[in-house]
Amino acid sequence: MPKFNLRRARPAPTSPVTGEAVASGRTFEGGPGYVRDTRSELFLLAVTNMVGEHTYYESADRRDTRYANLVRAAALSDPDWTAQFLRWLRTEANMRTASLVGAAEFVKARLDAGVRGGPVTNRSVIDSVLRRADEPGELLAYWTALYGRALPMPVKRGVADAVLRLGTEFNYVKWDSEGRGYRFADVLNLTHPGDRRGSAQRIRGQWQHDLFGHIVKRRYEPGLAPPETLPLLTRRKALLALPVDERRQVLENPDLLAEAGMTWEALAGWLQGPMDAAAWEAVIGSMGLMALVRNLRNFDEAGVSDEVAARVAERISDPEQVARSRMLPMRYLSAYRAAPSARWAWPLERALTHSLANVPTLPGRTLVLVDTSGSMHVPFSKDGTLARWDAAAVFGIALASRCASADVVSFSDDWQGRPPSRVFPPRKGESLLRAVDRWRSDGYFIGGGTETADAVRANYRAHDRVVILTDEQASAGDVDKALPRDTPLYTWNLAGYQYGHTPSGGTNRHTFGGLTDQAFTMVPLLEAGHNASWPF
Repeated sequence: MPKFNLRRARPAPTSPVTGEAVASGRTFEGGPGYVRDTRSELFLLAVTNMVGEHTYYESADRRDTRYANLVRAAALSDPDWTAQFLRWLRTEANMRTASLVGAAEFVKARLDAGVRGGPVTNRSVIDSVLRRADEPGELLAYWTALYGRALPMPVKRGVADAVLRLGTEFNYVKWDSEGRGYRFADVLNLTHPGDRRGSAQRIRGQWQHDLFGHIVKRRYEPGLAPPETLPLLTRRKALLALPVDERRQVLENPDLLAEAGMTWEALAGWLQGPMDAAAWEAVIGSMGLMALVRNLRNFDEAGVSDEVAARVAERISDPEQVARSRMLPMRYLSAYRAAPSARWAWPLERALTHSLANVPTLPGRTLVLVDTSGSMHVPFSKDGTLARWDAAAVFGIALASRCASADVVSFSDDWQGRPPSRVFPPRKGESLLRAVDRWRSDGYFIGGGTETADAVRANYRAHDRVVILTDEQASAGDVDKALPRDTPLYTWNLAGYQYGHTPSGGTNRHTFGGLTDQAFTMVPLLEAGHNASWPF
């Protein structure tokens, strides 16, 4: 009788998040904890880390310190990988603060170790993560708060590169404000982006030279008129000079507002009155996708017309705009819960579906286990409206909807007399947002402990694969041994703690992470027998 050449025999592909084969530690709940290598731990932490935010098991300070230490270690041991990762983290994963902090710590570690050159330059890493015009000031504020006002040359030059790339009239009026510790003039004075030669540091034209000069001079002469080479600032100055009682007349010509760079954030202050329907309708055309999604409730409360609302709905549900925005899928769920009008439900459903375009269609039978223990109830958004178990439910239900056959189970333990797991029955034709509503209203968020191994054993029925969406902080039992070794187990990590609940990287045990759908693409790749690599 053969022992290895069996019908289910297949190649053993590898995945990038790797850890030890035998548990050497303990999770926060006392279960077997598997240590990961530096790159893997850093990746899983970074893609779930809202810097400065507490999680259930880690304070913000402890979490941020662990993140900084991991970046510093990776910067010295594998600078090429770390530089690529930080760029991807900002551009594709859209994790803004984590990437800025990571770039600063990358450079600090290398400078402390005396590393200046090489294929990866410290300057280029700083520049690579600065993608929005307020971020140069944000990075300088982080650096000086931790390491003092003396800026190393790579930091100065990396920030200067970004300033030249991002320095436009519109970005200046949108992102400069008195509420920021480092204003645009401060950034220019500290980094001097126009003073050096070379293609990377060349002023983009006379207009940018004049813009930078105007920004610096205006700090000392607030009433200074902009030069003729800066038409947006000229038009804006004219709008600001209008008497208050004449300003609402401008709402009849939205192009004048757009040409003067008047954003929705600035409009209310300029009008010195309420943002009524006329005000919103005048500025909606120039708002970005994220701003539209965030303000749906405000549109309703102001009484924006159905015609304008229809244009908004078309934009927020356009697949190209959704892809270009790189908004996290959870933002659409947040907007759905906040918006009182039913007219946004279908556009948000379509937007959420587009944002989950990478969720694959899987053959066979799939068991999807969604961790709804108490530790998953901790918010990951600053406004507290979204918890990690919301993300787990969204991703789990979305995956199940595309499987040939799927069993979706919410699991925890038998806390307060509740069943330790509940099967979530599908409803034919039900939208994803409605399904998440039903999950919430029908009590599928259980709370309590994390009995992952028990949940696997109780619900596994010779499925072709098992997917667990969790923070991995299992309490009792070894999750790895709760499932046959020849059944693929995919762990979707939503918190990034130090210890995992299974081995990872091969032998049918793979771990992914993050708050986007990108890692789902690894599942069909691995099942086809191909090795999966980092997404950058």
